[in-house]
Amino acid sequence: MNVGHTYENVARLVRAVTGEVPDAVGLPGAYRATVSQMRPMPANEAGLSVSYEDGDWAAHCVESGVFEHIFKGASPTDGPTRENWDTKVTQALNLINEVSPELRHMVDLLVSDLVIVNSGADGGGSASHMPGVVVMSPGPNWAVLDYAMALVHEGMHHNLFVADAVYGTFTLSSSELEADEYRALSAVKIGQRRPLDKAFHAAVVTVPLMYMEDHQGKTTLVDLYTKSLSDACHDLKKQRPHFTEYGRLLLDELCGFGETINFAEVARAIRGTEYAGYRPSPAA
Repeated sequence: MNVGHTYENVARLVRAVTGEVPDAVGLPGAYRATVSQMRPMPANEAGLSVSYEDGDWAAHCVESGVFEHIFKGASPTDGPTRENWDTKVTQALNLINEVSPELRHMVDLLVSDLVIVNSGADGGGSASHMPGVVVMSPGPNWAVLDYAMALVHEGMHHNLFVADAVYGTFTLSSSELEADEYRALSAVKIGQRRPLDKAFHAAVVTVPLMYMEDHQGKTTLVDLYTKSLSDACHDLKKQRPHFTEYGRLLLDELCGFGETINFAEVARAIRGTEYAGYRPSPAA
């Protein structure tokens, strides 16, 4: 995904929901006003709102059974713990900007709320019915890069949520894609076959994570995911008939990277403009 296409997709979402046609300057505020109509609690007009296990979003998730694996066992946190998290998040946002200002633009645009808890889950989550909200349970040994990658990871999930809402990615519903015949290998849960939409999401979000790690001179995820991403892409391509025209565009972009692991191409694509201006073919 690139920044031009992301901004265009968000503008299309805003227009579809509100009827407004925002300009680039007003788009972040318009997006937040839009998602405020699509979720149980509104977003702040600007900035990243951070809350913890005793916040309203945590209470909503626990009551609704959302991200049970993250909230289960979340322990109370004190002031110094939260201050440390806040510092790491600020440093992480700065690091994302250092790696790619365009990635930072996308995170700032798409992520409005961050819920941080101490549950031992060592991970995070986001959901299409809670646009703008990211949940995070940092591991005890997380470095700033881990926080940065978690934010980008969930930001890219939001990117795909918006794209799917605007254009549609698959010809079948999410519930239909649960069937065994539509499953594909996961690039992250290596060796597992997951529903097509979840396998596709997992494969896509590995790309910016590998790119960020490579930029920082590290290879852990690159070494871990290079083969599994290639295997996942090979499997995803078998399901090509169940992608929409737009979904196939994204699939081809993903598989092109999976075959080459070309980080220079990732950098170019992130800041490129070739997908901005995409128009779906009219239905027959």
